[in-house]
Amino acid sequence: MRAVVQRVSRAEVRVAGECVGRIGPGLLVLLGVAREDGAREVEAIAGKVVGLRVFDDEQGKMNRSLLDVGGEVLIVSQFTLWGDCRRGRRPSFDRAAGAEQAAQLYREVIAAVERRGARTAAGKFQATMQVELVNDGPVTLLLDTTGGI
Repeated sequence: MRAVVQRVSRAEVRVAGECVGRIGPGLLVLLGVAREDGAREVEAIAGKVVGLRVFDDEQGKMNRSLLDVGGEVLIVSQFTLWGDCRRGRRPSFDRAAGAEQAAQLYREVIAAVERRGARTAAGKFQATMQVELVNDGPVTLLLDTTGGI
């Protein structure tokens, strides 16, 4: 499983012009599911997202987690995170999970983040979406469960 995590002051996702998910301060998570992903990866990503200490403390150091600051999470499915561009000019998506598996694990990540106490919003799986965000910092991190997280 791969995730691009961005600290945001706000973010929203639209489908066909309609807002389907919106958050204030917190984290935007773009999530890509691989064929080999399962329950272990779901729990690893959810735990990491909620526990990342990427918010400033009183001294201005990134020392506080999403839960510490009462932040929200917007999770958007993005299979293109598994695009392999090493050969040619057209990405290969061979490692990306199929739609049924990816949809199930995407829902499980959302539920796992919510179980950990974070207010969560989400995009619409398999839809063409427009994601708007204000990256705070900017802070952008890459998470990948392939080598352990």
